[in-house]
Amino acid sequence: MKKLVNRKALITGASSGIGKAVAVLFAEEGAEVAINYPDKAQKENADAVVAKIINGGGQAVAIQADVSKVDENTSLVEQFLSQFGDIDILVNNAGIGDTSTVDEMTIDMWDKMIAINLRSVFLTTNNVITHMYKQGHGKIINTASQLAYKGAPGLSHYTASKAAIISFTRSLSLEIGDRGINVNCVAPGATNTPILDDIDPSVLEVVRTSIPRGRFASVDEIAPTYVFLASSDSDHYVGQCLSPNGGDMFL
Repeated sequence: MKKLVNRKALITGASSGIGKAVAVLFAEEGAEVAINYPDKAQKENADAVVAKIINGGGQAVAIQADVSKVDENTSLVEQFLSQFGDIDILVNNAGIGDTSTVDEMTIDMWDKMIAINLRSVFLTTNNVITHMYKQGHGKIINTASQLAYKGAPGLSHYTASKAAIISFTRSLSLEIGDRGINVNCVAPGATNTPILDDIDPSVLEVVRTSIPRGRFASVDEIAPTYVFLASSDSDHYVGQCLSPNGGDMFL
């Protein structure tokens, strides 16, 4: 039985990687989805995701916005609501990754990571949450990382942004737990996505060897956790962090 029939979902960073897999699976489960992508370079990928969903009998649109920017984020949510009328599910998934030791890291590297990975989560949630209040229901799912718990050399800016997402999720859940809105997060283990292209191979090897299964996950092994948190099956999950990580980290 489809778990997300008649649900309307906005997924940031959905033109590739985990976001793409989540969007496709949400549509298969009956949701109408908006594929957010950051810039013209990702338009073709976003359009391909929409085509895949429509060809499979689902409903989807693509909306461009750099979700770390106030005006573009606001426009994204406005376009979504104009298209769909209301919003049942928000997946804050937009993110980047690169590597640098702290002594060599530039301020711009730090600021860009925090803006795209963390600031965007606040901005999109802030823009969406009043609409969920009016509805009296909603699901918000934030993408963190298992590295938020264990750290990783060369990834202090990345792990800091993901740890903050977990803390944000917990605090927000305490604020709105009685409003019919569930806020949870997913902390995937290392997964084969384009984000790995910007990570130093030596860092990736350190991460890979720490996984009991000895390999990175596929996106299809991660996406079902998002479906669970978006569906009514997770109605009693509040402020939780689920981590499909192949045994890399025990939460």
